[in-house]
Amino acid sequence: MIYTCTFAPSIDYTAYLTHFESGALNRSEEVYYYPGGKGINVSRVLSRLGMKSRALGFAGGFTGHFIEEFLDAEGIETDFINTGAITRINVKIKTDQETELNGPGPVLTDAQLEQLTEKIAVMQAGDWFILAGSLPPSVPTQFFKDLAARCQERAIHFVLDTSGPALEELLDSKPFLIKPNEHELGEIFGVDINTEAQAFHYANLLVNRGVEHVVVSMGGAGAIYASRGIRYTANVPKGKVVNTVGSGDSLVSGFIASYIQHKDPLQAFRYGVASGSATAFRSDLCEQPDVERLLPEVAVTPFEEKDVTK
Repeated sequence: MIYTCTFAPSIDYTAYLTHFESGALNRSEEVYYYPGGKGINVSRVLSRLGMKSRALGFAGGFTGHFIEEFLDAEGIETDFINTGAITRINVKIKTDQETELNGPGPVLTDAQLEQLTEKIAVMQAGDWFILAGSLPPSVPTQFFKDLAARCQERAIHFVLDTSGPALEELLDSKPFLIKPNEHELGEIFGVDINTEAQAFHYANLLVNRGVEHVVVSMGGAGAIYASRGIRYTANVPKGKVVNTVGSGDSLVSGFIASYIQHKDPLQAFRYGVASGSATAFRSDLCEQPDVERLLPEVAVTPFEEKDVTK
């Protein structure tokens, strides 16, 4: 079983306007309501790629019910822990510029956190636990380290897709896969990353620390993949970018879906890049036909090192 975990899910209310004026009445031309949160996005894309998963996390109130019902309608199992509070709504305004207003995540009790620990305790060897999205600063980092340790003890694939201090502090838990963008990778080491060579240099440092697979998304410049003794680059297909929300989550989903089927990390990398691009070209997350159509346009090639600048 693949388990995804979202600590701070949301309803994403996305409004499209030709023009937005602050302090004035604005009328939307199109609106969309989707369950949000990186782990939830991963589950939704996995479902569209033919893979079953169970969405874990913390939710409550009428918004929490909306998320559960929405995922149930898409055939996704849910096992959220009830927070007793209304799950946040994030507002995204799409016009000539993009404006976002994100609500605060939940305040979690020790009892609620213990419920998540109990769910991991019944997972089996070979299962997947994908910890994705922002992690509440009120939750001690040691809690997440303990979750990762439990996964390692039980031979559960631990996938980490977060950013900031939490990402840096959890790297030594030896996750199976991480997927920072070039800015998040740079934050770990306190540097600016502007080239593939720099990205590979620091990705290799993470591999040396025990991360099994590192994928770094670099926007329109493509993506890189690093593992022990392996370094490859991928381009991104050309197309009109409609919505970047969920692209990174789709990359993670595509990688995992392909890896489970073929056990080939380079094939998984290619499929992940196609999945991320397919989402960027839609208002919602990608569908499998979108991914299959773009796959021939993704070229994965060995990285030819010329000069590595720290």
